[in-house]
Amino acid sequence: MRQATAIRDEAALASLKREIPAELLSGRRILVTGGARGLGLAFAETAAAAGAQVVIADLLADLALDQANAIAQRHGWCRAVGIDVGDPASIEDGAAASIDWLGGLDGLVNCAAVTSSGGRDAHQLEVGLWDQVMQVNVRGTWLMSRACRAALASSGRGAVVNIASDTALWGSPNLLAYTSSKGAVIAMTRSLAREWGGDSITVNAIAPGLTLVEATEYVPIERHQLYLDGRAIPREQSAADVCGTTLYLLSGLSRFVTGQLVPVNGGFAMH
Repeated sequence: MRQATAIRDEAALASLKREIPAELLSGRRILVTGGARGLGLAFAETAAAAGAQVVIADLLADLALDQANAIAQRHGWCRAVGIDVGDPASIEDGAAASIDWLGGLDGLVNCAAVTSSGGRDAHQLEVGLWDQVMQVNVRGTWLMSRACRAALASSGRGAVVNIASDTALWGSPNLLAYTSSKGAVIAMTRSLAREWGGDSITVNAIAPGLTLVEATEYVPIERHQLYLDGRAIPREQSAADVCGTTLYLLSGLSRFVTGQLVPVNGGFAMH
């Protein structure tokens, strides 16, 4: 990430944490996938700042451990587990370990995802890349949610927050596999909300816009400018911009909100 971007995002997160009620997630146990960097790391940091116990799950296990240790020093409790959300066995093992450490589970943030297909026209997209994106973004979200369902139901206040993308709302070109996978996550969110509402589990999705994190470093400047020109709030989006909505959906403030999609993109795509 460009140094200036990193400094801006740290400042935005610091400002957001000053606004978070210290007890918003007090006593809640939260698992965040893809939490070693970018959006997932911001979710983990702010959830811990709001009083939650947090487990960071990521394929980058060493980085996840470093980040968890840093969060624990600032906020009291955070652990890390290595999980490959493309591997069903890894999901089951990682979810079980996380739930054991936490003594249960109140919230799951499905943030882990890959893009891989950026810059290719639909007719140029390789079948292998399509399959990889679907395996991680769609199947991984389903399997992680399934692995956590029993623990979330037992808590009596379980909340699943799926990180989708506003590309599924406006139909981003040259990004077919990713856009399609995030559309599937939105549909999955609604179906799971219907199935699991009787277990007092809410399931919602957030659709961020183009956010300045490590995963978007490859995005052409023209696409960044498209967002800047099209947003109702005409500025770049940082990870901190998405955290407030995530914390709300994990908290007791949203117990009657389920099956919903919340775009958080400065008004680029309105839903």
